[in-house]
Amino acid sequence: MIKILQSMIFILSILFGENQYFQQEVDYEIDVLLDDSTHTLTAYEKIVYTNHSPDTLDFIWFHLWPNAYKNNETALAKQMLANFSTRFYYADEDQKGFIDSLDFQSNGTQLSWEYHPQWIDVAKVTLANPLLPGKSVTIETPFYVKLPEVFSRLGHTGKHYEITQWYPKPAVYDVDGWHPMPYLNMGEFYSEFGTFDVKITLPENYRIMATGDLIDGEKEIAWLDSLGKEGDALHNLDKKAFKRKIKELKKGRKKSGKFSLKSLFKKR
Repeated sequence: MIKILQSMIFILSILFGENQYFQQEVDYEIDVLLDDSTHTLTAYEKIVYTNHSPDTLDFIWFHLWPNAYKNNETALAKQMLANFSTRFYYADEDQKGFIDSLDFQSNGTQLSWEYHPQWIDVAKVTLANPLLPGKSVTIETPFYVKLPEVFSRLGHTGKHYEITQWYPKPAVYDVDGWHPMPYLNMGEFYSEFGTFDVKITLPENYRIMATGDLIDGEKEIAWLDSLGKEGDALHNLDKKAFKRKIKELKKGRKKSGKFSLKSLFKKR
């Protein structure tokens, strides 16, 4: 009898736990342009945020993590200094970065927002209407990112770019509530999963390394295949011919122009 009772309690606890679990959904559309003369990103983002929780939401916390590189008062700057790294602390203004030009709107209605009282890389966006359980809201905003030099995961070294944690994204909302947090240089990040449809425009001589599926990328794939063949052919050249070929390849990379890549990354 005791074993039966224990089994019933165990089953009920599992069922109760399952009823408590939920995961929010965020679907992104982002159109972004890289200007390598100013080391900046000009972008527009639209998200569809679906509330799978049992709670009604009046606001959404957003992470604006490029602002972690804005000044010496951010959580990231203080962390680096506490870890005896002074490179960021003594960096010039043009070596640092930020995100601005934000204008959050939903269905044509401008949304009010404010920075977190402690962190300028976190902001609270107040919704025009309460978001009920099971319902979705569309939020969109332009944004502009001044890319820092590489101090952590976002930045550039000359014209080599490492673009991570660069767009406005909602903080996680789970059974424990909201999890707004500043960017810190440690571990991985607690973020909502979702779908990403990202259009990236950049100078023609750049190539992207990214996860996701390349849409209409036949020309790009053919170019990559040709590089493989050229690389194999280099092994058969003598030293003089090898140097001449390398110069030709470098010269070919300097042509100007723009092209668009559209990559789609889906993960739930």
